[in-house]
Amino acid sequence: MKTYNFDELIDRTNTNCIKYDGRQMFFGNADLLPLWVADMDFRTPDFIVDAVKERAGHEIFGYTFRAESYNQSIVNWLKRRHNWDIKPEWISFSPGVVAGLTLAIEALSKPGDGVIIQPPVYFPFFDSVKNTGRTLIENPLKLENGRYHFDLEDLKQKITPNTKLLLLSNPHNPGGMAWNEKELTGLAEVCLAHKIVIISDEIHSDLIFEGHKHTPLAGISDEIAQNCVVCMAPSKTFNTAGLTTSFLIIPNKRHFAAYERLMRVPHLHMGNIFGTIALEAAYTHGDEWLAQLMQYLQGNYTLLDEFFRQNLPEVKVMRPDATYLIWLDFSAFGLTDEALNQQLIDGGVGLNRGVQFGKQGSGYMRINIGCPRSVLQEALLRIKNVFRK
Repeated sequence: MKTYNFDELIDRTNTNCIKYDGRQMFFGNADLLPLWVADMDFRTPDFIVDAVKERAGHEIFGYTFRAESYNQSIVNWLKRRHNWDIKPEWISFSPGVVAGLTLAIEALSKPGDGVIIQPPVYFPFFDSVKNTGRTLIENPLKLENGRYHFDLEDLKQKITPNTKLLLLSNPHNPGGMAWNEKELTGLAEVCLAHKIVIISDEIHSDLIFEGHKHTPLAGISDEIAQNCVVCMAPSKTFNTAGLTTSFLIIPNKRHFAAYERLMRVPHLHMGNIFGTIALEAAYTHGDEWLAQLMQYLQGNYTLLDEFFRQNLPEVKVMRPDATYLIWLDFSAFGLTDEALNQQLIDGGVGLNRGVQFGKQGSGYMRINIGCPRSVLQEALLRIKNVFRK
């Protein structure tokens, strides 16, 4: 068994990398440690790189299609990882989860229709609703005992006759909840009763910490499966976001046809050669690498949690079930969101501002722990120095 080195420091500058080469643009400081945008600083696994290199060696990159083995690798991965049985004919392509989610909104609703989101939540959800001319309806999550929960009573009150869709983050970004079957069933039953289709962003579904599991929304029952669209990708798991390859799982034939029609209008259904190769390699050979990754991320989370407990107990860390994105509550310091962000920037650390995820994120910051431990340690020391001068 090969042992992977997640402590390796890799210089990502001068690669047009958003995370590093975009520091001046996004933070006004080109020298800070960027622990924000959701990709990892770990080398893309060798079995993916090797597969891409082998295909590149052919030296003709013309029009291609996705072979049966592509869909089958997805089928096998979801069965192996999440005990979810899907059919190959449910799988459709998307150049990214946000793109797929946005196209699904357009395919399954019309301008003016209501679309529900549950803030604090992944901030592109807001734009996907607003920029498609739909009506944004907010059903905020409830914070109880350090964990978010669905507020189903509020949801029922917010639904109107024109409410057609609900966008779900599963596992939740930024809180890290791996919603359990009981929670998801309760949400799905409300949506079924009001004929609201759920579009479920499950891009973080493989990044599950020990003691927890991912529950695919469409895997709960056939009835729920017929009322949802699931968006997934290997990009967060295997650090391949730049290959723009994602997929949607749409069991409902009518919904599938509507999405496919819309995808083909701008000719987005073709994908790209290397993203296709990378996905199949990841889902065929990625189990052991992922196991080692999650063990390393668990160590990073433990370091972060203990650091704040010992050095900055005012900062409340939301314990994640999943993802390498950790939600930090800095509200005890009484700073405005602008002041909090700027103080961290001045201290040499770039994080995501909590208010990006909705007004419920005021006082919070999101930190990405998908980096070598030495980088995380330095970032934590810088954060400490901001508040313990």
